Amino acid sequence: MSHDDHDHSHGHDHSHDEPHPYQPDIEDAPFTERMVMAQAVAELIVEKGIVSTDEMRAQIEFMDTREPALGAKLVARTWLDPEFKARVLTDVKAASAELGIDIGDIPIQAIENTEDVHNVVVCTLCSCYPRMLIGLPPDWYKSRAYRSRTIKEPRKVLEDFGTTIPDNVEVRVHDSTADLRYVVLPARPAGTDDWNEERLTDLVTRDSMIGVSLAKSPETA
Repeated sequence: MSHDDHDHSHGHDHSHDEPHPYQPDIEDAPFTERMVMAQAVAELIVEKGIVSTDEMRAQIEFMDTREPALGAKLVARTWLDPEFKARVLTDVKAASAELGIDIGDIPIQAIENTEDVHNVVVCTLCSCYPRMLIGLPPDWYKSRAYRSRTIKEPRKVLEDFGTTIPDNVEVRVHDSTADLRYVVLPARPAGTDDWNEERLTDLVTRDSMIGVSLAKSPETA
């Protein structure tokens, strides 16, 4: 579900995380009720023989291999190949497979930033996120503050991340669900016309594929 009308009054190893003013330190907080429930469910499905502990561990280890560099590679290719970008916008799964990237069975929709539109992704209910393409979500993405404020005041949230969008550019908020995830194709930075795919990949950050920041400029790369 895309909240395209929430702009107005309610609108590498790429592992480096920029600081965000309101990011909660979730890892050091006590277990919440939902965390306890999730752990109980995991223990129950093992006890019932639905999956084994080895299978669960293997899946966790596999998810740990997913990282923003996969999505960055996809984005860099779209910057160089308009026909490939068209395929990404139509079918992310098929286009990703061309690069040897398996994004799993949950559909991912690509949304492109342009001169007129800036996209940002949120999951208002929990933390639905294109993990198979850009890795595990950051803690702030799962926070209640981000989930609620992004829908109500997207421009203010973007400013908190140091991202100022001009007034003449529409901000569109896309709400991820269990059945559909989103990935932002950030605009290609100026001054990179002669750059190859490897150099372009280094400009694509995790946050730019969520939409809370822009791709890095050549000067800061």
